[in-house]
Amino acid sequence: MNKCILFLTISLALFLTACGGTPEPAANKNAAVDLTKTFKWKMVTTWPANFPIFQEGAERFADDVRLMSNERLDIHVYAGGELVPALQVFDAVSGGVVEMGHGSPYYWAGKVPEAQFFSSVPFGMTAKGMNAWLYNAGGLELWNEIYKPFNLIAFPMGNTGVQMGGWFNKQINTMDDIQGLRMRIPGLGGKVFKKAGGNPVLMAGSEIYTALERGTLDATEWVAPFHDMRLGLNRAAKYYYYPGWHEPGTVFELMINAAKWSLLPKDLQKIVEIAAAANSEWIYAQMEFHNQQALAELKTKQNVQILEFPKEVLSGFKRLTRETLDEEAATNPAFRRVYDAYEAFRNSYESWDELSEESYQASLRLE
Repeated sequence: MNKCILFLTISLALFLTACGGTPEPAANKNAAVDLTKTFKWKMVTTWPANFPIFQEGAERFADDVRLMSNERLDIHVYAGGELVPALQVFDAVSGGVVEMGHGSPYYWAGKVPEAQFFSSVPFGMTAKGMNAWLYNAGGLELWNEIYKPFNLIAFPMGNTGVQMGGWFNKQINTMDDIQGLRMRIPGLGGKVFKKAGGNPVLMAGSEIYTALERGTLDATEWVAPFHDMRLGLNRAAKYYYYPGWHEPGTVFELMINAAKWSLLPKDLQKIVEIAAAANSEWIYAQMEFHNQQALAELKTKQNVQILEFPKEVLSGFKRLTRETLDEEAATNPAFRRVYDAYEAFRNSYESWDELSEESYQASLRLE
């Protein structure tokens, strides 16, 4: 084994021992590591092949693990539909068909409604707050408790940052304009939209442009300027609204089959953990970089109007978000438990965020 890589691997393991969050392997912790044993794993994702940043990040993660482990852990990445359908990633990893998956927890809302808190909550925390909660305030441990019955282990691996509010074929001036509107919007945001009188639609990304252009949809959210323009949504709708009240900081996940994870030596587990954290930051940085460039380009396109949701509309969505969350929590104890933990940290973090980030941003707007 290359001495530099061996040194890096051992150093990382020692340095991160105090960090916690990584489930222990079933094997004896004091057993010698067999540096000749190799593992060939499969990872399936929810993203299309060659999808920039998202699928790219999953493949980058696999490359990093392969390099840091000196090829002892070789992960082959399959895009959505190549090995299993995109929205069957959870089942494939849970059932041990494959060892790993990459997506976002709100895709599994039908199976694990409380998992949505580890993805994105309307009017919830941005990437900064989510990282603080997950890594330092028990969020990741709670996430893994929720996933334990499904034979899964999760790590954060990516964040979109604050998304845009979506593309509309008519202006939104009041909550009355939401009535009957057919919009592609998933997760908790979709439930809130329905409560507002709209018609949320679940639809694969590959179908959105055609549906919006032909009028099957009246509106759609996707991600933010970079990915939205690549999908051509600026050619299918005229009004581009912000902010993305429904997804203020969507977390992506690396999910791992727990039984397969227990077979990995501890040093390989640490390499996986470090590579996931590194690529989580890489994905977020890529989103921020490419979105600012794409926004500048969008502003030069005369057929696009970039508009802020009226305060009345945002207030209406915020009120309905509280109602939606409270109603779900009233009938689902697991949802209530995660909701309470999420809100406890969010309320605590909010004071610091207002004093630091928000006040600083306000100062930048002063003349």
